Amino acid sequence: MDIEVIKRNTVEIIPEDELFEKLKRSEKLRVKLGIDPTAPDIHLGLAVVLRKLRDFQDLGHQAVLIVGDFTAKIGDPSGRNKTRPQLTDAEIKENMENYKPQIFKILKEKQTEFRYNSEWLGKLSSEDIIKLAAKFTVAQVIERDDISKRLKKNEPIALHELLYALFQGYDSVAVRADIELGGTDQKFNLLFGRELQRVFGQELQVAIMMPLLEGLDGVRKMSKSYGNYVGITESPKEMFGKLMSIPDTLILKYLELTTNLNEIEINNIKRNLKEGTNPRDIKLRLAREVVSIYHSQEEARKAEEEFLQVFSKKELPTEIPSYTPQEKKIWIVKLLVDSGLAPTRNEARRLIEQGGVKLDRITVKDTNLELEIEKDIILKVGKRKFLKIKVR
Repeated sequence: MDIEVIKRNTVEIIPEDELFEKLKRSEKLRVKLGIDPTAPDIHLGLAVVLRKLRDFQDLGHQAVLIVGDFTAKIGDPSGRNKTRPQLTDAEIKENMENYKPQIFKILKEKQTEFRYNSEWLGKLSSEDIIKLAAKFTVAQVIERDDISKRLKKNEPIALHELLYALFQGYDSVAVRADIELGGTDQKFNLLFGRELQRVFGQELQVAIMMPLLEGLDGVRKMSKSYGNYVGITESPKEMFGKLMSIPDTLILKYLELTTNLNEIEINNIKRNLKEGTNPRDIKLRLAREVVSIYHSQEEARKAEEEFLQVFSKKELPTEIPSYTPQEKKIWIVKLLVDSGLAPTRNEARRLIEQGGVKLDRITVKDTNLELEIEKDIILKVGKRKFLKIKVR
């Protein structure tokens, strides 16, 4: 049944009875998802809600994907403990250049209405905004958890942040959304959209909340800003290695939210884990499934072989990029930065101090090491980065 496909992996549907009615009355609903272009890449966390949007497309419904180029200049306070930096037009444009091809790795292009909310929000006059704001009280806005928590801690809240939910809600009015999708941290914003539709005399959208996917650290939600993400355009090798590093406690959640395995298959895996199957073997299956979705089965097979060669057999990768320093004698910190293995000298020092840098399998312990390049050597940083340092 359609409703079973829609409900799978959701956290909350508000209100569920209205969803039933909408599905009975219409063969083609307008399903809205808003995305703020705060980063140039899409990761598996965002893919969770995009994959649910694809479920609706497979059932014949219309995806309405709204890029928040206007609201990105405000900064969504959802889940934030401080004011979020505002993006400039140039940053938004840069982030959007690669968005579409990534999104259409998941969504069907012909069933996707791609809109920018500056189309309608940018046309609002000061008088329009005042009239909109007049329909709601400050109490309604500050009741949201993230805002109220910051108020209790006497942390600063910029006035423009209180307008975010108002503008995002107006998006639902502008596109006449029947359903809006979002993570659980977007609940307030999604329900605010219902209230604005009520004000404008429209039929109210149904709000569907999806779970947030924890990142590689197993604690915080997946985010580029936390550095705990798996990008859907990353190389098969990088993607495979990252997925093999997730905590065992997240294996089932990742299988449910990031793969195409059905409930029967996942239940079988649950049973196997309870019966003592090595979690590493299940993670190998997870990594194969995910890499196959965004690349191919052949690429997934190659990535698995590479992973087992490097991490299980302790061998070197089959292909290692090379770098030739300009100097015959070079400071190890400078080498890491110049070769691109570390973004800054401080980060290079941190990697060395934490034992994350090896030369020909020997751990580098001295941040002041002056390295004489007399022969080709293999430099390894972290678990997955290898570089052949060649003699000049």
